[in-house]
Amino acid sequence: MAWRVPPRLAAALIYALYRPWCASLRLVHVNREPVDAMLHAGTPFVIALWHNECFTLIALRERFRVMTVASQSRDGAYIAGVLEHLGFVVARGSSSRGGAGALLSCIRHMREDRLSPAITLDGPRGPRHQAKDGAIFLACQAKAPILPVRALPERCIRFKSWDRFELPLPFSRIRVVYGDPYTIERELDAEALVQERDKLNSIMRSLGQE
Repeated sequence: MAWRVPPRLAAALIYALYRPWCASLRLVHVNREPVDAMLHAGTPFVIALWHNECFTLIALRERFRVMTVASQSRDGAYIAGVLEHLGFVVARGSSSRGGAGALLSCIRHMREDRLSPAITLDGPRGPRHQAKDGAIFLACQAKAPILPVRALPERCIRFKSWDRFELPLPFSRIRVVYGDPYTIERELDAEALVQERDKLNSIMRSLGQE
């Protein structure tokens, strides 16, 4: 039987490596002004990002009041442990299991604690760079703005995973590009969901071309 590192121990080890690694990165923020305005007003928002760019964007927790979601799988337990070490509030659930509970937890923390949930649009299993409904539905239910964000490293390792996960090299420069926050002002029937997904996909692609 394969030996597995307990999630708590693995989380502590990864955390010990992650903090100095991220401290070496040089983040350049593009279009940060609308984000600062929401932070100053205490307005919670839904942070929309791609799964393969989350390594860098996790580091933004120290600037924002952020929570996030991890799946209820074994891998999700490792991820949740690391995120909790980093100070995140973590709701457990995904599109395949526990999603409704995670959604309700996010809404509660947005209303009571003014936290902003960070949602990987194409997680946890893809397809790559194709938005699902989670962030859109959450923003609509919470009546909160969506903030699209991209992390574009100059130098990184790209893994051969489904999302082509990006690991920025230490001391590399990363452009963090923010889209203009926007709210969804209509009821989300099936047709509206498709249109909102297409809109968010288009915005994310445009941020990658900045």
